[in-house]
Amino acid sequence: MGLGNVKRSIGTWLKHPAPEALFDRQLVWIALGLMLTGLVMVTSASFPISSRLTDQPFHFMFRHATFLVLALGASAVILQVPLQHWFKKSHYLLWLSFGLLIIVLVAGKSVNGASRWIPLGLFNLQPAEVAKLSLFVFMSGYLVRKQDEVRQTFFGGFMKPIMVFAALAVLLLGQPDLGTVVVMLVTLFGMLFIAGAKLTQFLALMIAGIAAVVGLILIEPYRIRRVTSFMDPWEDPFGSGYQLTQSLMAFGRGEWFGQGLGNSIQKLEYLPEAHTDFVFAVLAEELGFVGVVLVLMLIFSLVLKAIYIGKRAFEEGEMFGGYLSFGIGIWFAFQTLVNVGAAAGIVPTKGLTLPLISYGGSSLIIMSVAVSILLRIDHECRVKRGEKESEQQLNEEK
Repeated sequence: MGLGNVKRSIGTWLKHPAPEALFDRQLVWIALGLMLTGLVMVTSASFPISSRLTDQPFHFMFRHATFLVLALGASAVILQVPLQHWFKKSHYLLWLSFGLLIIVLVAGKSVNGASRWIPLGLFNLQPAEVAKLSLFVFMSGYLVRKQDEVRQTFFGGFMKPIMVFAALAVLLLGQPDLGTVVVMLVTLFGMLFIAGAKLTQFLALMIAGIAAVVGLILIEPYRIRRVTSFMDPWEDPFGSGYQLTQSLMAFGRGEWFGQGLGNSIQKLEYLPEAHTDFVFAVLAEELGFVGVVLVLMLIFSLVLKAIYIGKRAFEEGEMFGGYLSFGIGIWFAFQTLVNVGAAAGIVPTKGLTLPLISYGGSSLIIMSVAVSILLRIDHECRVKRGEKESEQQLNEEK
């Protein structure tokens, strides 16, 4: 009797479509797929360095699994927060970011010459990750409140958010962290463009931005070395070009189908930062071209979901959610391009994580929170659409 009920239940589940949900289930599965991929690849890539540093081969795996649990817990909480709260409190989040960035400069933990972390016991908080999300939330609210000014005036509406960004950039460059500044600048440009800022303003600001980035590269010898080693890493394969040449070897060994999960040679402490910034190179070596394409398809499926949710939010009149969705989509896409491009030798090396995959508690938690905000935006749009359809049906019945 019990077995018959189970068979009927399974048959019903297979034959009937799922009921309409008030959230985007595909986005949930994409995010979980990326997180699972990240856990597997971090476990594989960190095995040698974990064994050397702690005598425990799965040390970084357990830490990354802990970060995953914290990320899912934070996402579950953030999912309950209405968009209106983010809109009203966005300036508080921005001030929190300023405070954290000042703290990290005064009492931050220094690693490889960079002070980017605040020790919190369980993990080290990286305020730069909080600053990204807080700037995009603040900008979304600003673009809703000052939309006409942004479109019409240069110094009034257009330059104010640039000044806020400049203040954050000064604190970030003190760490130093040029990669985060570039990601924030590109995303900010994208959001202003979507808001309808004038093309002439963009051209002027783009020229100023490019000049500033070039100037920041030229004043720091280590940044110049990164650019020159990127242009020809084989000129100094055991010096400034070492990391990139080892990464390129990993890509070359991967071929079409890879060497097999766990069989990477470059992760045996030939490739520095194999489980963090260069986890994609280990993925390419072990899973090959096919694995690389599948992972990139997952990430850019998430980006397309963000853009689609933003489009739907604009259609439903939810301007704040629309701007924020597009901002998150641009952020994820550009950061992925920089991380993958650095590993493949397409752009100079930058210390940016691969979204939802690389090892790192702050990045994983903040990006998971960003995904949960996307889910919340989609949920509120679906609820609003359902209410409109109900009202239409009532009017038709009357």
